[in-house]
Amino acid sequence: MLEDKKRYLITSALPYVNTVKHLGNLVSSLLPADILARYLRQRGEEVLAVCGTDDHGTPAEVSALEAGMPVEKFVEQMSLKQKDIYERFGLSYDIFSRTHTQENAELTQHLFLKLHENGYIKEKEVQSLFCKNCKRNLPDRYVIGTCPNCKYEHARGDQCENCSKVLDGIDLINPKCIICGKSNTEIKNENHLFLDLGGLEGKIKTWVDSHKDWPKTTLSIANSWLKEGLRPRSISRNIKWGIPIPLDGHRDKVFYVWFDAPIGYISITQQWAKLQGKPKLWEKYWKDPDTFIINFIGKDNVPFHAITFPATLTGADDGFHLANYIKAFQWLNYERMKFSSSQGTGIFTDLALELYPADYWRYYIMKIAPERHDTDFLWTEFRDSINNDLADILGNFVHRTLTFINNNFDGKVPSRHKIEKEDKDILSSLYETTKKADNEMRKIEFQRTLLIIFDFARECNKYFQRKKPWADLKNSNNKRAETTLNICAQCCQGLAILLAPYIPFSAEEIFKQLDLKKSVHKQSWFSITEKIPTGHKVKQDIHPIFKKIELEEIIELGLKWGSESIKELLEKNPNLDPLKKKKKHAPKKVVQKKKVEKMTKEIISYKEFQKLDLRVGTIKTIEPVKDANKLVKIIVDIGTEERQIVAGIAERYKPDELIGKQIIIIVNLEPAKIRGVESNGMLLAADADPEISVLVPLREVPDGSKVR
Repeated sequence: MLEDKKRYLITSALPYVNTVKHLGNLVSSLLPADILARYLRQRGEEVLAVCGTDDHGTPAEVSALEAGMPVEKFVEQMSLKQKDIYERFGLSYDIFSRTHTQENAELTQHLFLKLHENGYIKEKEVQSLFCKNCKRNLPDRYVIGTCPNCKYEHARGDQCENCSKVLDGIDLINPKCIICGKSNTEIKNENHLFLDLGGLEGKIKTWVDSHKDWPKTTLSIANSWLKEGLRPRSISRNIKWGIPIPLDGHRDKVFYVWFDAPIGYISITQQWAKLQGKPKLWEKYWKDPDTFIINFIGKDNVPFHAITFPATLTGADDGFHLANYIKAFQWLNYERMKFSSSQGTGIFTDLALELYPADYWRYYIMKIAPERHDTDFLWTEFRDSINNDLADILGNFVHRTLTFINNNFDGKVPSRHKIEKEDKDILSSLYETTKKADNEMRKIEFQRTLLIIFDFARECNKYFQRKKPWADLKNSNNKRAETTLNICAQCCQGLAILLAPYIPFSAEEIFKQLDLKKSVHKQSWFSITEKIPTGHKVKQDIHPIFKKIELEEIIELGLKWGSESIKELLEKNPNLDPLKKKKKHAPKKVVQKKKVEKMTKEIISYKEFQKLDLRVGTIKTIEPVKDANKLVKIIVDIGTEERQIVAGIAERYKPDELIGKQIIIIVNLEPAKIRGVESNGMLLAADADPEISVLVPLREVPDGSKVR
């Protein structure tokens, strides 16, 4: 839980530079770090959020080798590429840098020499793998094989990505060189340097034990290491790419990537301080106990953040402050398979942005954030979350509020008059939501916070529907309608501020459509419950903030990349399978053209035609009318309200063909009862007996748009 401190330093696990990261990396460290930073800035706190690429070690060497590029050039390009992707995702780091810098090299060597001076660096002879074909050492990711712990067949020589066990190459069963792909290896003896974790075990245990509030994931992994007893950990590697070791007898080696990578948090902060023109400013964040330091990581990184990195800082004894909170996430899986950069499984961040807006991904993966247990990205759930939560709940409330204000109050926020119980309840809910969301964010609980906010958004829609401002205006109860829309406008503003840390682009768009001059990201958290001034003019150009995802889209994506949820969907609904549709080319049904009747209706004037109020609306639900085979009851959202109409299309359309589609209806017909069911409007359709074709707009437009 967050403590009250003078300032906050937020770090997220430095992504390996070797490849573009997948959504699992995004949800476990990069995105939650951004959300917390945005929230704390809203509260007016002093915040520094740092990140950068992890540039060294065998992952970078191996990937550069595969790309046929010099490693330094490859790393520079990939670091810039990742930085661009994260900026497009809206990640608001104060600095995003890298570990291949002069600052990191100097600081890593300095801390190493302090550890050596204090007696925590040991030298010993170890066995290591050597490829007889390639005539080279095989440290870390130069070798793959079967994990001795979980029997995963693609475990790497540094860590099994399946069970997270930290390994050495010689631990693997049937090890293979990744360069030649052969198992022609032998074991050789080499002298290497080790960090004496055992000598620091007591201090590390005391520190871990003092943080009972950490997530269970963090504590269970840290305590399992402590329970087994800490053993010396190798910090040198016999490769070329990395930070050179400044010690005689080992100057031909470099530091193990996991020794220098977390030191990168500090060196990147040093870079930031220099950019501020205050080179010593970094010490305020790393050496002052009045700074709250929080690390965001995946569970595979717990040993390095809860054991080895704090051991480095403790053993160096150079005045560094250890983390106050380590938030470790479980795995986000892809369609019940493990996300994997090395295996290319899952959705990767660059491709994600080509498919849908950043906020779609930000919202969904935080809704299913694996804060306590592994969760699954499912294409079907992704679509449902975007369409139901963002479009139908949040987007619908904002759109119908602003459309109603434009259509009925000349685009100006109306006055607030007598407050009724329903008004008091929704305002009270806004205040309570703000308090609950604040409390959960202080606990660093992202999923719970998001659910609380969207529960309130649902209440806002119900409030609008229960108050029926359109009926109040029809019955000349103008003041009641004005009060409703005044409160709805305030709720739109409040939702934008509450959601700004999660969906920053969409929250800003809500503020733009409200025509509030200040950016939502400059708005104080404490202004959530403030009113919008009476008479404030909103934008006239109101459009839906969220575009719905068609079912055909995710079926195509799921078939392309593999998807259990799409497979299950198609098994239940084989008619949706595009592959089967292509295989079965049934001969076209010859439709007897209906003889078109000559125009026999009486000609009317344009003025008379203008009396018809034709509007575009989205079909929300369709139900059969009891004891009427041809009739269905349809609920249509026309922007300012939902209308119930009865139509004789049951024999020509299945509900799933029309739900979510936009249609055109006449909204100013007198209500009529058809088979005992009230109908408040009529949809337009072409009658080509026996066919009926419902008229739809060629392009999606805001619900409530007039048809002229």
